[in-house]
Amino acid sequence: MSGFVDEAGCNVRGGDGGAGAVSFRREAHVPKGGPDGGDGGRGGEIWFVADRNVASLLAFRDHPHRRAGNGTHGQGKKKHGHAGADLEVPVPEGTVVLDQDGTVLADLVHAGDRWLAAKGGQGGRGNASFLSNRRRVPSFAEQGEAGEERWLRLELKLMADVALVGFPNVGKSTLISRISAAKPKIADYPFTTLEPNLGVVRLDERDEIVVADIPGLIEGASEGRGLGHRFLRHVERARVLCVLLDLAETADRSPAEQERVLLDELGRYRPELLERPRVVVGSRADIAGPDHGWTGPTASAVTGAGLPQLVGAMADAVRSVRSSEPEPETFVVHRPVAEGFRIERGEDGALVVVGRQAERAVALSDITNPEAMAFVQERLRRLGVDKALARAGARDGEHVRIGAFSFEYASD
Repeated sequence: MSGFVDEAGCNVRGGDGGAGAVSFRREAHVPKGGPDGGDGGRGGEIWFVADRNVASLLAFRDHPHRRAGNGTHGQGKKKHGHAGADLEVPVPEGTVVLDQDGTVLADLVHAGDRWLAAKGGQGGRGNASFLSNRRRVPSFAEQGEAGEERWLRLELKLMADVALVGFPNVGKSTLISRISAAKPKIADYPFTTLEPNLGVVRLDERDEIVVADIPGLIEGASEGRGLGHRFLRHVERARVLCVLLDLAETADRSPAEQERVLLDELGRYRPELLERPRVVVGSRADIAGPDHGWTGPTASAVTGAGLPQLVGAMADAVRSVRSSEPEPETFVVHRPVAEGFRIERGEDGALVVVGRQAERAVALSDITNPEAMAFVQERLRRLGVDKALARAGARDGEHVRIGAFSFEYASD
């Protein structure tokens, strides 16, 4: 079973808010004290945090659900409920978060990058919060708000300094096993590598580079042939491309043809990849044919010939890119929730009031309590919902929905 997962689904749910309490102060010498119901605690939130100690999305494959803690209910004597515990979910550096429609929500590139995946529900207010000159004895409180819940798609794009690119069986896995401590599966047949491998190449006591062994590309990979898109995705963040050309007598194409096809596939997938610094080397030089026609640098991962020169060329290219890079940024796409509300026509013909403020006004209140119902009506009026319904052409007796609550519209 594979230990590397670069795509996963995740269901996140913030904690529910606690309910507010309905309570009145009652003591021996204070028989008719005022309201003292405390507020409920807010629900916990879920945060995705990029962690360099996490290598893949394996943790989500069999256990895709993540839940934050619920807030506790308020109590009498104005005791407020405790907030639910937040949940930090570690994900690998380079994780892209998308919604179900494929829209990018966040790109967690560097260790420590954080993104709010699910909000916790707000705690309900206790009856002490509704005390006013007009409402001396409030007999209602708010319910806790349900936490946000949604399905997300996670995709991992490896963070590497150098990506090894080449056709299947060109010697990428053998090379990375020789220049680093990585131990990928190696065999003499195509597609031995079905998942990327990362190796750390130590240059000196203070300097090192990360090299990614990208599974072999085939012609048509940019169009999704084979596992093309899944493989090419891991090339996107590499600072330098190392193109390996097969010099063996058994190679199906000449080195020049291999280079042309590989660069064509990279350009079709992401044109900007062709602008990346790249090192091109003839691989498997120990079994090279006499007429391979390649005049560039060569290397053999089996004998070690040419490896110091190859590592030096990769290191020089990486250092050059690093020196010209700006300070790290966190690429997060914020999609704030719009304020206010809007009126829509539902599929069943009913008018639907859509907006967090209006929905919360109804969802948090106990509308079976006449006093609470009057409070909700006043709150919606202050928001301008009644005027908006009138402008939308609402007629007496027409059904209106706000969240899970529905009622018949009356112009008065």
